[in-house]
Amino acid sequence: MSQRYRAVKGTRDLFPPESERFANAEAAARRVFGSYGYGEVRTPCLESTELFERSVGETTDIVHKEMYTFKDRKGRSLTLRPENTAGVVRAVIENGLTAGPLPLRLWYAGPQFRYERPQAGRYREFRQIGAELFGAASPAGEVEILTMLFDFLGALGFKSLSVAVNSVGTAASREASGKALRAYLESRSSSFGEDDRRKLSENPLRLFDSRDPAVRGALEGSPRTLDFLDDDSRQHHEEVRRLLTRASIPFRDEPSLVRGLDYYTRTVFEVVSADLGAQDAILGGGRYDNLVESLGGPPLPAIGFAIGEDRLVQAAPRPSPAASLLLILPQGPEDLEEALGLARELRVAFPGAVEVDLLARGFKKGMARGNTLFEEASARGLDREKIFAVLLGARERGAETVSVKRLASGEQEMVPRGEVVRWFEGRA
Repeated sequence: MSQRYRAVKGTRDLFPPESERFANAEAAARRVFGSYGYGEVRTPCLESTELFERSVGETTDIVHKEMYTFKDRKGRSLTLRPENTAGVVRAVIENGLTAGPLPLRLWYAGPQFRYERPQAGRYREFRQIGAELFGAASPAGEVEILTMLFDFLGALGFKSLSVAVNSVGTAASREASGKALRAYLESRSSSFGEDDRRKLSENPLRLFDSRDPAVRGALEGSPRTLDFLDDDSRQHHEEVRRLLTRASIPFRDEPSLVRGLDYYTRTVFEVVSADLGAQDAILGGGRYDNLVESLGGPPLPAIGFAIGEDRLVQAAPRPSPAASLLLILPQGPEDLEEALGLARELRVAFPGAVEVDLLARGFKKGMARGNTLFEEASARGLDREKIFAVLLGARERGAETVSVKRLASGEQEMVPRGEVVRWFEGRA
């Protein structure tokens, strides 16, 4: 018996129509982000392990237990990227873009890898769409990013959008708030699990991401990052809030929001939709003004976001079916040449897909596929009223006609061969 191979756990294969929804989301990102002046960057999936240890933070869950890390044949430690910002920053520095015109606007879409328990909408190989804005230190950077995000999500059909926003301040204020949080929780941590006790010791702010009810309860009334902001960070935060109000972007203050990566400074945010219920967060991001310099570049402020595309596609409203489909069904091999020629003519005028039964299996078997597609129309984004079959056989050949059948009604009509293209104009 031959070996049966299966996809690696936590990965999956994408076929139509799901793969088309991913393509549509990425096409919307390219269109909307491009209208704001963002160009696409593509970085390698493999990076030096140290890049993520220095940027994401050695005490984060990502570095501590989720990275796919291995040594190559020369003993170098490499990691499949668990997130994309660090790689984009590395690429910007390495290629000298920090010395070019600023602000620098980049966006990306691609796979990331994290070793975690697979669950609905979460995979070990997953895709992200994100953007990075370099060189804008003022709160106007936050407003541009969030305005662009609202436009993008609106293009995908999301409604009732708002932003949860907080400030984590500078590295010094993060450290001060972390110490205060540790002191507050130490006497309340006896019921914490092993991993949360590690976070309490190494990086207390990570506990705001915990789902453990014991931790959530212990955090009630705890110090928040806003209590430790320096004057500049506090002014920055207030200006972000003022500009969001001026831009008519709905937001709410979320003092417990810290995000899961250590490189964030000042503004952190999550975009949520009230239409999604309890799991309302669609994406997150924030400012990382020190990351470029910490990775060997010049001092350069930056802000960005990342969207889990798997979750995005799963949660996005399904658009009203709009696509048309035309099936050309030759009765036998002798009709295949004519079918191919007709398909070439129709693709110029027909707004949807034109598919030829290349196996020339006859009308009955060809219509079986047509009926299957008709039943799956909504999932495939097809308009049932715009699914047609064109039959080419001996009778049609003799009369120099084709038979056109509208699958929604079952109506069938003979159309002169020379008028087929014109017949479909306005009907599909």
